[in-house]
Amino acid sequence: MIQVRQLPLGPLQTNCYLLGCEETLEAAVVDPSWDGRAIVATAENDGWEITHILLTHSHFDHVGGLDEVKALTGAPIFIHADAVDMLENTTMSAAFFGLRVSVLPPPDEFLFDGQDIQVGKLSIKVMYTPGHAPGHVSFYLPDYRVLFDGDVLFQDGIGRTDLPGGDYTTLMETIQEKLLSLPDETKVFSGHGPVTTIGQERRNNPFLQEIAG
Repeated sequence: MIQVRQLPLGPLQTNCYLLGCEETLEAAVVDPSWDGRAIVATAENDGWEITHILLTHSHFDHVGGLDEVKALTGAPIFIHADAVDMLENTTMSAAFFGLRVSVLPPPDEFLFDGQDIQVGKLSIKVMYTPGHAPGHVSFYLPDYRVLFDGDVLFQDGIGRTDLPGGDYTTLMETIQEKLLSLPDETKVFSGHGPVTTIGQERRNNPFLQEIAG
């Protein structure tokens, strides 16, 4: 079985998720957004061993706790190759907004579309979901109809496309072709805000009315 913990952290209240396999007690951190020590402490208090660090993309508010989580757990960092340049420039991009992020460790493994990752006995499918940021991916668990989509789709909103590497047309194509093809009951754990479902957004999201048939 699966367990998910949502941790809104940092100045932008960016959601970090702990995704755990109840059978093996192994867990992945999805987007260590801020305060890595708090993320690791939460996992330890819940009895989880962090074995993977999965990044949807490398905007500074999604990786602000990466250095501490890596140092405290030694878990490998997974990222799409196209997101590495932005990861390497996180300190500079955070400073532009008046925030401080430490120099971050390099990734251990590169993600690719269609890849399967095992966390304990959980099978996670990597979906390449561009449009918001370079190398943006989402993580889908088809057995549980659960999606971690970073900053692609939110409750009643979509990811911004006015930052470097963003593109509105690409983002809308991603949502139509990748996300709206999933079952309506799929739970969407986004980078900001509450949990929603594909069906709820298909029906109610004002940004999707032209593409959600």
